[in-house]
Amino acid sequence: METNIKTYEAMFLVDSALAASDWNDVIGAITNIMERVGAEVISLRKWDERRLAYPIEKKERGTYLLCYFKVDSQKITQIEREVQLSEKLMRALILTADHVTAEDMGKETPAMAVERASQLSESAEPVVEDAGGDTSGNEQIEEQEIPVIEEIEEEK
Repeated sequence: METNIKTYEAMFLVDSALAASDWNDVIGAITNIMERVGAEVISLRKWDERRLAYPIEKKERGTYLLCYFKVDSQKITQIEREVQLSEKLMRALILTADHVTAEDMGKETPAMAVERASQLSESAEPVVEDAGGDTSGNEQIEEQEIPVIEEIEEEK
């Protein structure tokens, strides 16, 4: 039997409430499926949380996880079957990703951009205006916020 190992990209959908309450269990469910089929996980991370276009299993919101992995192409149907049987995973979409570079796999996800923006806003010093009208610190805050806005616009 000939093995045909390829790189794949999978988008897993889980209930947002479950992801928020037990993140490690969600990650564990995905990694267990990958280990059972003998897949080598390259990257697994949160992509974003979104409102669903239509309810799935009576859920209105979902958290998407992006996973890159290498596995024998004959094992894809087994992964899809395991996802269907899983109580933690609502859906999965698996595509070949042989064209995706390691740099693309490491790109910032929407969830990472939001987290980075919130960290920047928390670390920004509040603007204090003294009697002379001096707004010291104003330039520093603007320099921190502008690149975030530009990067988000470029991603769209």
